[in-house]
Amino acid sequence: MESIAVETSDALHAAEPIRRLEENVARVIRGKREVIRLATVCLLARGHVLLEDVPGVGKTTLAQGLARSLGLSFQRIQFTSDLLPSDIIGVSIYNQKNQAFEFVPGPLFANVVLADEINRATPKTQSALLEAMSERKVSVERKRFSLPEPFVVLATQNPLEYQGTFPLPESQLDRFLMSLSLGYPPRADEKDLLLSGGVEDLLEHMQPVLTQDGLLDLQARVARVRVADKLADYMLSLAEATRHGGDFLLGVSTRGLQALFRAAQALALCEGRGYVIPDDVQRLAGPVLAHRISLKRGTADLDQARKAIERVVAATPVPL
Repeated sequence: MESIAVETSDALHAAEPIRRLEENVARVIRGKREVIRLATVCLLARGHVLLEDVPGVGKTTLAQGLARSLGLSFQRIQFTSDLLPSDIIGVSIYNQKNQAFEFVPGPLFANVVLADEINRATPKTQSALLEAMSERKVSVERKRFSLPEPFVVLATQNPLEYQGTFPLPESQLDRFLMSLSLGYPPRADEKDLLLSGGVEDLLEHMQPVLTQDGLLDLQARVARVRVADKLADYMLSLAEATRHGGDFLLGVSTRGLQALFRAAQALALCEGRGYVIPDDVQRLAGPVLAHRISLKRGTADLDQARKAIERVVAATPVPL
């Protein structure tokens, strides 16, 4: 009992800087507390976020708000059909003075990277980014370069435009910890945004509320959050339910199951707990699993995938 009390106290202590981080980001992203919480969970779980939404609802602001709140470096990459892997990773340039090739890092070498409209780039360029996301390293002319830590990618794609796009295949979607949608803000928050003249000035003068070392410490604590055997079995049951027919053509992968496990640990820490509960798993099942599955009806609609995951959650017994 003593060790549980110590861990609970440690989790409550960790929840305070997380609260400050979310409050700071909420100053520029109005009326979207749940999205901010889920993005924070991704950050703590060392995962990446796919934002599928229409233009102009705050995707760039969310990425910048997180970076500024943490005092981290931020880069925005506009993906286009002519973008090359070297444009994001970097290139080796011959230095005549030193008579040697020197590597010039690309915009990918930042703590927070916004990959805007990722589905407009060719599969080759997409793969270069996704390899870096998975391994946190890049290869240039037989040399390996480590990306900075922490490292998080927030990628966006517009679901309403298909001409001139290269949709991400399931194997690449699986690299993202979560798929989120900001949506339009509530009416009262949007009105307040109009009357206040926008958030650009607030964003420009945002101050860090959590240090880089503080974030790395929180990420390390996530791995120490306890998950009971019964809850691990519960997550396995959810994944297995997507793998045996029904509505599903392609079920949740092992990577997806590991992502759900890690995200549940991070959410528990955000809530001030040193242990995961079933509510954590149920709350995260849609954002973590929906983009990793394919339905037999052949639709690629994310809302339909989320509803299918919700049905699985509703039909799977919760451990007591």
